[in-house]
Amino acid sequence: MDIDETTRINLLYNFYHSLLTKKQSRYMDLYYVEDFSLSEISEQLDVSRQAVLDNLHRSVNLLESFEKELGLVEKTQEIDDISKNLSQLVQTKYADDKELSALVQRISKINEM
Repeated sequence: MDIDETTRINLLYNFYHSLLTKKQSRYMDLYYVEDFSLSEISEQLDVSRQAVLDNLHRSVNLLESFEKELGLVEKTQEIDDISKNLSQLVQTKYADDKELSALVQRISKINEM
């Protein structure tokens, strides 16, 4: 599953934001969640545009390093893919098995955000 860069960073932020400092989290939230421009962030936080850009780059690199070590986004995406495949298989071959269908539904709900 290929996702664009902004979506990937938002996923990383959703998983690992609590591992960032308050300052890093503030910059990331304003830029990636609130969709502020670099200039708007620099005005709001009274820092240079370059400082905003530098902080965002450091924070994204940190999020990427968390994912490299922990792999939570990748594992979650894999569970989603397996869950979808399993659900299709159950619907096709075991549609009458209510217990199996219930288990598949439980698996698919684990990764809902």
